[in-house]
Amino acid sequence: MPAIIILGAQWGDEGKGKATDLLATTDDIDYVVRTSGGHNAGHTIVVDGKKFATHLLPSGIITKGATCVIGNGVVVSPEALFRELDLLHEQGVETADLLVSANAHVIASYHSTIDKVTERFLGNKKIGTTGRGIGPAYADKVNRVGIRIADIFDEKILTQKVEAALETRNHLLSKVYNRRAIEVGAVVEELTSYAERLRPMVADTSLLINEALDADKTVLFEGAQATMLDVDHGTYPFVTSSNPVAGGVCVGGGIGPTRIDRVVGVIKAYTTRVGSGPFPTELFDADGEALQRIGGEVGVSTGRTRRCGWYDAVIARYATRVNGLTEFFLTKLDVLDSWKRIPVCVAYEIDGQRVEEMPMTQTEFHHATPVYEYFEGWQTDISGCRTFEELPANAQTYVKALEELSGAPFWGVGVGPGREQTIVVNPV
Repeated sequence: MPAIIILGAQWGDEGKGKATDLLATTDDIDYVVRTSGGHNAGHTIVVDGKKFATHLLPSGIITKGATCVIGNGVVVSPEALFRELDLLHEQGVETADLLVSANAHVIASYHSTIDKVTERFLGNKKIGTTGRGIGPAYADKVNRVGIRIADIFDEKILTQKVEAALETRNHLLSKVYNRRAIEVGAVVEELTSYAERLRPMVADTSLLINEALDADKTVLFEGAQATMLDVDHGTYPFVTSSNPVAGGVCVGGGIGPTRIDRVVGVIKAYTTRVGSGPFPTELFDADGEALQRIGGEVGVSTGRTRRCGWYDAVIARYATRVNGLTEFFLTKLDVLDSWKRIPVCVAYEIDGQRVEEMPMTQTEFHHATPVYEYFEGWQTDISGCRTFEELPANAQTYVKALEELSGAPFWGVGVGPGREQTIVVNPV
């Protein structure tokens, strides 16, 4: 049975939760695994008109029958984890089967403090982080002063690790940012308070996932953030602190690359991004405002308004290349229902030269201007369509053109937020 990856092919917020939920309900999915990021992610799933939001948890938690796993590549805030579990429980979602990697790193309260004061210190040069401690937690991991989930159950080791982490952090807080130093004992007390509830969830998730694949189980790896936010392959430095591309899934889930069967890139019928950084097709006019309003482009986790622009086929081709995409899932086609003519970026112009692939340097990308081709709109409501043939002719033409330009076949198309508002174009 297959190992399937679902990941974002733009700057995030593409509708990965909808694609995950669809796969989990149409295929016999045994495990749904998160492998990177933290509670800075946000997925929205609409089932029978009821809206569910996940942040740290895999969105597959909404689907009955699938065991959900938080892998070793995720950074975990225990406080955020239990808050999210409690909220879903209140909504009637069963969460008892959740498993958390013993090797996942912990976001402590001081990580969030460092994140927020650093962003304020940078002023107009800020990265645009969520302020939730994701970057500082990953920095501690790389600097080998991080805390792992397993450390919470050994107070002696936990105390030693917190002391090591705060030795330099407190100097930074007090001498650079003029903030009060953080007490080691307070951090240890907070983290150990989560131990009893956390202990039954903790497992060797790499072993579990590999054994599941050996037993012909189907494992769905759910991406957080997206290709253009990857710390190596995204628009650095305006990126996240992990590798949400397909290769990062193997590292963050503890599996080898030869185990992967499908890699699905989720992409919007237009483009959005949150936070700072270059965005070639960004709109500052009435079209941009309309995309934001009609698309409901507000971050699930942050509440920040998303910047909006037209579909960028250069980015789509880049996502196909760096992820080895086997297919795309196109979302929010219905948002474009009212446009008479729809531009699509097919290339960039940089210093008078036409460029059809992702520019090599930050400087080049910053100066890239979109080269557009235009497609006739359909100006009718497509939210009730359930087959590709039911779409208006101009909508079919638009989808086929995007597929041709993007470098991989389109598996499905979303025509609304609901689970049932999905058209399968190329069945797998």
